[in-house]
Amino acid sequence: MQVETTKKLFTVDEYYRMAEVGILKPEDRVELIDGEIIEMSPIGDRHAGCVNRANHLLTVALATRAVVSVQNPLQLNNYTEPEPDIVVLKPRTDYYASKKIQAEDALLVIEVAETTLSYDRRIKLPRYATAGIPEVWIEDLKSNTLLLYRNPEGSVFTQSLVLRGEQTVTLHGFPDVTFSVNDLLV
Repeated sequence: MQVETTKKLFTVDEYYRMAEVGILKPEDRVELIDGEIIEMSPIGDRHAGCVNRANHLLTVALATRAVVSVQNPLQLNNYTEPEPDIVVLKPRTDYYASKKIQAEDALLVIEVAETTLSYDRRIKLPRYATAGIPEVWIEDLKSNTLLLYRNPEGSVFTQSLVLRGEQTVTLHGFPDVTFSVNDLLV
């Protein structure tokens, strides 16, 4: 006799309750994807350097026009809350202290992929598109490229580009802000 099994999928609220009661520890590097708790890869030195560099460049370029959020949760729906490396958010005077960051707040998501390129493209990217994130960049550290995705429709982005070296990228929501790929990659 074969027994049917089902997974228990966790909501974002349940996920936070697990942290409150100590099931998930502050040092645990995890995120919630489709109701499942996924362990994240450790952050390498180059990865950290690229996040720091992008944070600096975006913060200086955008000043008061946006909030740059580094490695913080971004709730896409009731069952998915990844922790992208960087999210450029619509400006708020409270810097989101009184509001959970949600998909509709995001203008740009940046993932830095040193060992996670396949996961970022196969798992995270479709979820960002479905949530309506207007623009996603993936810094592919192995090939020293910037993968740019724009115009979400359903679970895909209709525009994608691969940029290298001195090629430039302009933030879709801020046409006056341009970086070369080399500016972003350490």
